Amino acid sequence: MSLNTERPPAAASVPGGTRVVPPGPPITAAPRLFKQLVTDRIGMLSSAASRYGDAVRLAIGPKAIYLFNHPDHAKHVLADNSAAYHKGIGLAEARRVIGDGLLTSEGELWRRQRRTIQPSFQNKRLARQDVLIAQEAARLVDRLRAHAGGPPVDVAGEMTGLALGVLGRTLLDADLGAFTSIGHSFEEIQDQAMFEMVSLSMVPLWLPLPMHLRFRRARRELYRVADRLVAERGAGSADGDDLLSRLLASTREEADPRAARQLTREEIVTLLLAGHETTASTLSWAFHLIDRHPEVGERLRAEAVEVLGDRPPVYEDLHRLTYTAMVVEEVLRLYPPVWALTRVAQRDDEVGGYHVPAGADVMISPYTLHRHPAFWDEPDRFDPERFDPGRPASRPRYAYIPFGAGPRFCVGNHLGMLEATFVLAMVCRELRLTGVPGYRVTPEAMLSLRVRGGLPMSVTLA
Repeated sequence: MSLNTERPPAAASVPGGTRVVPPGPPITAAPRLFKQLVTDRIGMLSSAASRYGDAVRLAIGPKAIYLFNHPDHAKHVLADNSAAYHKGIGLAEARRVIGDGLLTSEGELWRRQRRTIQPSFQNKRLARQDVLIAQEAARLVDRLRAHAGGPPVDVAGEMTGLALGVLGRTLLDADLGAFTSIGHSFEEIQDQAMFEMVSLSMVPLWLPLPMHLRFRRARRELYRVADRLVAERGAGSADGDDLLSRLLASTREEADPRAARQLTREEIVTLLLAGHETTASTLSWAFHLIDRHPEVGERLRAEAVEVLGDRPPVYEDLHRLTYTAMVVEEVLRLYPPVWALTRVAQRDDEVGGYHVPAGADVMISPYTLHRHPAFWDEPDRFDPERFDPGRPASRPRYAYIPFGAGPRFCVGNHLGMLEATFVLAMVCRELRLTGVPGYRVTPEAMLSLRVRGGLPMSVTLA
């Protein structure tokens, strides 16, 4: 669906300095918008941007969402004036579900958490993790190869297992394979987080609804996993450079041991969720798109054979697997795992000439921004050549923000790119994954943009 690139006049050009409100559907459209918010969030944002342009006001019951869809808008909200905005709809409600982890916290707590976590994602440390990532990718190849010639396998589920394995070994120095309940628990957590968003957190969590009961069981299980990881590390053994060691060291000075324990729990649960969900979603979409474009798969296979031969990749190969990285970047353009960046205005602001009142819910959608026809030729077409490092990019910097922007820029972006590049090269070198005829692959906008209902694919040897 193409997007309208016309932009209404800015407020500065209006006589008398009248505050201009972005265009949008009439109030009578609220029931339809609410239904879309529940069932088709991507469709709601895409149709709004297509019909109303780069700034849209979506009135949904007691809330109004201000959708801004221009690189200048993204730069202003996420970077230049980021201090005027806090985390918004979706993540604000998710805070009731997953607590005060890096994903949802604000202010000094967020800054302290960021300082604690950042060193674990530095390139020089990730360069030492290449063997572990390649080992997990090799295990994935072996698991998939075992299905060759047999019934289809759920590739999305396999990517979840892979991502959890990489996260556990690279960041927590732990084997998460022993915790088979993690994937199911996170399903319940995401369902609850989305329910909190669409219900505006107006349904008390203490009500014994089936969803709430499932959520509470899932949260208890994830806390159990976090507590066991801490216990297995051992009391006082927090002097390593992995993330768990840093988290434990950061809470040593807490006056209240119970508060320290809860903060550690919430941070581990947040990192487990955010750390695996985005990469698993990206890789699932990658294999779907490669299946739809077999010529891309052949180029990936040829590059992997040329660069790697029959050996596993190492960190230095990241800069040699050029086409593989291009494919990853194009997947991130079409299906960015973080499909919406939401904020709440802490004071009155002006974005693109439009008045944003204090307390307003503001949304920047990488999904719609990455498909804006003013900045992308044939925006719905899968074309890795857009990211050829030898081709100068004419688009604005903030037309492509798969990892966000500004102070909240995703801390795990380098690990995600390294992992996705290694996995694509190793899988495509050995195997072909083919979609099931007639199976409809549909985006589902949860905490990440994942494939609804899984991704069944048949496996054959390359």
